[in-house]
Amino acid sequence: MGASAKPKLDAIDLKILREVQADAALALADLADRVGISPTPCWRRLQRLEQQGVIRKKVALLDRRQLNVGITVFIAIRTSQHNADWLEAFSQAVRDIPEIVDVYRMSGEIDYLLRAYVPDIESYDSVYKKLISKVALTDVTSMFAMEELKSTTEVPLIFADRK
Repeated sequence: MGASAKPKLDAIDLKILREVQADAALALADLADRVGISPTPCWRRLQRLEQQGVIRKKVALLDRRQLNVGITVFIAIRTSQHNADWLEAFSQAVRDIPEIVDVYRMSGEIDYLLRAYVPDIESYDSVYKKLISKVALTDVTSMFAMEELKSTTEVPLIFADRK
């Protein structure tokens, strides 16, 4: 299947995806029971969804607070550099800083929005210094999350069957 080809998903596929997003460690027999099919066709569907790239990866979600990285920092970046060399240097810089977990190129006034997890402000300052030492930035604005009202890894499936 080509990279731009969208796989055809039926109601059973969507049920499987809902269940594995909630718990990827679910036993195959339990998954099959929850979606209303027998284990063998359920396994075949799972394999197909993985081969098509719909299921990219199975991971464990860790509790950040128990691992001493309970502070979420959003970093808004503006740059005057809009060329391939700068973008490559920036991409490498953010890949090399493990505290930075998400990076988005944005529309509007902010060029890039990053999310980082750190234990404290001093640790964030270290992230900031690493970043500015590797690439030229016009403006960096840091925002510390005061409270997390919603955070999920689940992709909304309500649009999956749209053409």
